[in-house]
Amino acid sequence: MQVLSLVWGIVACVGLVVGFLPCLGALNWINIPFSLVGLVISVIATTQEPPGRNGPAIGGIVLCSLGVVVGFVRLILGGGVL
Repeated sequence: MQVLSLVWGIVACVGLVVGFLPCLGALNWINIPFSLVGLVISVIATTQEPPGRNGPAIGGIVLCSLGVVVGFVRLILGGGVL
């Protein structure tokens, strides 16, 4: 489950980068819910493992959080479309 959360976070960040391209900013409307689901999966993966062995899940939390926050800011700056 930890590997899934890390891969989900990487895919969310790839979607975030694609959303920064001109005329593709509306992709963030899809990427933000995708990142939120990844964030939930990452939190669940973090709680299931012992305290010393949850590195990939924490990486997934960081990447998915980055996808949500930066995607939301990008939508605000682009007026929700661009």
